[in-house]
Amino acid sequence: MSNKRTGFIGAGNMATAIINGILSNGAKAAEDISVFDLDSAKLEIMAKKGIDTVSSCSALAAKSDIIVLAVKPQNYDEVLSDIKDSVNDNTVIVTIAAGISIAYVRKGLAKNCPAVRVMPNTPLLLGKGATAMCRSENISDDDFEEVRKMFALSGDVAILPESQMNAVIAVNGSSPAYVYLFAKAMLDYAVSVGIDKDAAFSLICKTFEGSAEMLRSSGDSPEVLIEKVSSKGGTTIEALKVLRERQVPEAIFDAMAACTKRAEELGNR
Repeated sequence: MSNKRTGFIGAGNMATAIINGILSNGAKAAEDISVFDLDSAKLEIMAKKGIDTVSSCSALAAKSDIIVLAVKPQNYDEVLSDIKDSVNDNTVIVTIAAGISIAYVRKGLAKNCPAVRVMPNTPLLLGKGATAMCRSENISDDDFEEVRKMFALSGDVAILPESQMNAVIAVNGSSPAYVYLFAKAMLDYAVSVGIDKDAAFSLICKTFEGSAEMLRSSGDSPEVLIEKVSSKGGTTIEALKVLRERQVPEAIFDAMAACTKRAEELGNR
């Protein structure tokens, strides 16, 4: 990565995951990273890593070449207003909030800043993130590559057109919650029939890990993999029959559509 100074507004889980990925891979020195957060306890944690902590959004923006806006969508207007006089047309802005477009950021800053819109997910915390991103038309290849690497250090990255960035939230950003909901239902059933909770939890986690690897490496489509598990007249067929009768696939589709709709609402405030 370059020697450009990177600043993070917000020091929550996502910013922490990105910063840890940068530091653990030696991609940038701690002193080349600045952080601001309203929570002094979070800043203390960052300071112990050798990271430069600053007292305000505007102070951070004034000293940063790349600024990662790691705050909730509802806080963007305030943050953009705070930093608009401290950035210039060469400052690279990275937005990681659901529904916040490049145009939204530029309007709030009243500047045509180069920008990257990113949708990461929480497994980034474990170095197993799935991140989607798009770039503005005026960002240099070098600057975009620096931002891409920032997330690639902690998982996989897919480059998409911005027109798909609201929809992809349902695919990678919010989707870990669907997996956890399914896992909880499985665990609840196991406990209800007397299976030791810890044993069931271990089996469920390993099943998700193995199933993901089968999807990635087997060369088979999800439909084919379902068929391979489903012997005629067997147990899996009965389970799938109930899931389909309850319209679980349709419910997942509708849930993802609702996720996209909410992302569009957040960006149109």
